[in-house]
Amino acid sequence: MSDIADTIVWPKSSRSRHNSHDTLMRYALASAATIAILAVSDLLPGFLGTPLPYILLVPAIALSAWYCGLGPSVTATVLALAGLRYWFVTPAHSFRIPDATQSVCMLAFLFASGTVIATGEARRRRHQKLQKGQAELEDRVRERTAKLDIANKGLRDLSARLLQLQDDERRRLARELHDSVGQLLVGLSMNLSAVRADIERLNQAATALTDSEALVQEMSKEVRTISHLLHPPLLDEAGLESAVRWYVDGFAQRSNIKVDLDLPQQLGRLPREMELAVFRVVQECLTNIHRHSGSLTAKIRLHHPDGEVLVEISDKGNGIPPQQREKISTNGTPGVGIRGMRERLRQLGGTLDISSNGTGTVVKVRLPVAETSLSGVTHVTGGLDEPVKLDGIMETTSS
Repeated sequence: MSDIADTIVWPKSSRSRHNSHDTLMRYALASAATIAILAVSDLLPGFLGTPLPYILLVPAIALSAWYCGLGPSVTATVLALAGLRYWFVTPAHSFRIPDATQSVCMLAFLFASGTVIATGEARRRRHQKLQKGQAELEDRVRERTAKLDIANKGLRDLSARLLQLQDDERRRLARELHDSVGQLLVGLSMNLSAVRADIERLNQAATALTDSEALVQEMSKEVRTISHLLHPPLLDEAGLESAVRWYVDGFAQRSNIKVDLDLPQQLGRLPREMELAVFRVVQECLTNIHRHSGSLTAKIRLHHPDGEVLVEISDKGNGIPPQQREKISTNGTPGVGIRGMRERLRQLGGTLDISSNGTGTVVKVRLPVAETSLSGVTHVTGGLDEPVKLDGIMETTSS
C-alpha cells in the first residue's frame, strides 16, 4: 500500500494532508490485522498456553513490515505481545509474569518479528531507491525526447523552405527565359529572315542563312521547352490534367517509351501546392524509368476517391537493386529524387510507397484533399504562350 502511495504525484497544496492520511491508514491497517488475528484466535478453543497464536501472528507482522512501514510494524508487534499476554498466557486475562515456556515463545516471537521487520524495511528502502532512479531516468528520457522533437521539427521546416525556394527559383527562371531570351531570339529570327530575302540571289549565302535561321528556331524551341519544364505554365493556367498530358506526350516522343495515361474525365482543380507536388512526382518517376529501368512501357494512373488523390506509376523494367530497396524500406539514405518526393508529400500530409522486384517498379502516392478542392473549376491566369511539345530534353530532375 505504501509503495503505491509513493508513486502518486500529488499537488503541493494537498501533499501534507495526503501524507498524514496515508500514515494513519498504514497504522490502522497494521493494528486491524493484528487485532483481527488475536480475536479469531481467542474465539477458537484450545489455543490457551500453546505457541499457535504466536505462529498465527507472524504473518500479520510480516504484512505490516512489507506494506505499512517500520512504525506500523512495531506498533503491530507491541499490540501482538499485549494481546498474547492478556489472552493466551495462563492465567488468561491477566498480565502476570509468564513461565519459562511462555517466555521462550515470546522471545522467539520477538526475534522472528524483528527479523521480518528488518527484512521488510530493507526491502522498502531498496524499492524506494529504485523508484527514485527510475524517475530520474524517465525525466532524462523525456528531456532528450523533447530536444529530438525540436531538432526534427527544425529539419522539416528547413526542408520545406528549401523546396519552396527551389520552386520559386524555377518559376523565376522560366519567366525570365520566356520574357527575355525568347523574345530576343524571335527578333533575331525575323532579322535573319529579312536578310535572307534580300540576298536570296546568292545561293551560298542564302543556304547559310537558311541553316542559321533553322538553328535559331531550334534554339528558340529548346529554350521554350526548358522554360516549360522548369515550371510548365499549363500547371497554373489549365491545371494538373493538361500539364501531365503535355509532359507525357513529349516524354513519349523523345524517349520512345510508350506511356499509358489513365486520368479521370473530370479531375478539376486541386490546391496549387498539391498539383505541383503530383506533377513533380510524375516527372521524377518518368525520368527514373528512362534512366535506370530499361523498360519500354510505363503506366500512370491518377484518380480521386472520396477525400484523397491517388497516383500510381509503374514500369516493367529491371527494378531497383536490393541494396537500394533496403535503404528505402528501412528509411535509410535513398537518392536525392526519392527524398525530394517524400518530403514534398509529407509537407502535404501524403505518403509515398515504393515496391520493386526483378520485373518492374510500382510507385504509389496518396494525398488527402478536401472535397471542396475537387470542384472542377479552372483558374486561368494568362500571360504565357500556348503549350509546346517536349522537343529539347527528356529529364529535368536528378535521381
